[in-house]
Amino acid sequence: MSRVGLGYCVPERCIGVLGATSLVGHALLPLLIKMDVEVAAYSRKSRDNGTDSRMVNNVTWYQLGQSSTDFSQFKSQASQQQEIKDWICLAPIWALPDYFDWLKSFGVKRIVALSSTSRFTKVNSDDPSEAEIVNKLEVAEGKLIQWATEQEVEWLILRPTLIYGGGKDKNISEIFRFVQRFGFFPIFGAGKGYRQPVHVEDVATACYQALNQKSVSNQAYNISGGEKLTYREMVIRIFTALGKKPRVVTLPLPVLKFGLTVMKMIPRYRRLTLAMITRMNQDMVFEYDEASRDFGFSPRPFELKSNDLPSR
Repeated sequence: MSRVGLGYCVPERCIGVLGATSLVGHALLPLLIKMDVEVAAYSRKSRDNGTDSRMVNNVTWYQLGQSSTDFSQFKSQASQQQEIKDWICLAPIWALPDYFDWLKSFGVKRIVALSSTSRFTKVNSDDPSEAEIVNKLEVAEGKLIQWATEQEVEWLILRPTLIYGGGKDKNISEIFRFVQRFGFFPIFGAGKGYRQPVHVEDVATACYQALNQKSVSNQAYNISGGEKLTYREMVIRIFTALGKKPRVVTLPLPVLKFGLTVMKMIPRYRRLTLAMITRMNQDMVFEYDEASRDFGFSPRPFELKSNDLPSR
C-alpha cells in the first residue's frame, strides 16, 4: 500500500478531503476506500484522541489547526513533494477561503465544495442568524468561483437540500428525538410545505461522481432526494420508523411561539427559530435533473432504516 506523508500523497491518485469528520465525511470515506484511492483526510476535530497523522486503511488522518497558517508545516516538512490535485470540501463552505493558499501549495487542480440550498430557501427569512447564513453562503460561493477562475482551478459547487442519515444529522434525527421524548410532534398549519430529503450517502456519492466527471467543471448544482413529500408526511414517516402511531398535533402560532420559548431553555433546542416553524408550509424542493445528466446523480426515495436514526 502506498504511503501518505505529511499531507502529500505518493500514489498515482490521491484525494484530499476537508471536513472529513463531518456527517457527509463519515459517508464519503468508506466510499473512497471501496474505490481504492488514497485519501488525505483533514479535520479540525481530534480523531482517536490524537493529533498525529495516522493511516487507517488507505486514509491518512490529520488534525487541522484553527486557521490555514497552522498547517504550513505540512509543506515545509514534507519529505516527498507530491501533489494532491483533487479535493472535496465538506467543511462549511464559508471556511474554505481561509485555505485557498494552502490548497494552492498542494497543486490543486479540481475542487468539489458543498454549499446548501438554504442559500435560496432562507433568503427572505426575518431571523438574523438565518440571514447571516444566507450571506455567508453567497459570499463564500462567490469567493470560491473568483479564486478558482484566477488560479485556473476547476470548481464544482453542490447544494444539497435537507440531509438525513447516519443518525447524526441535525434534521430528521432531531425530529426523531423529539418524538421519542414527548410522544407527539407539533406542526403549524397543515404542514403542507413539500420537502425533498436527501440521504447522506447520496450526497457523498454525488461528491465523488462530480469530482470524477472531468468533462464537467465550473458549475453549481442543486442536489435533492428522490421523493417529494409534505412536511407532515415526512414527520409521519418518522413515527412509522419508530413503530409508533403518528401523533401529529396542529397548534396555532401563538401556542407554538410560547412552546418555542420554553424549548429554547433546553440546550439541545437553543437553535430553534420561529422561521423554522413558519416554513413548515413552504415548499423547499429543487430539481436535480442537471446533476443526473452531467454526472449521474440518482438519489433514493425517503426511506428510513435503522442506521438512519439515532441510537435509542
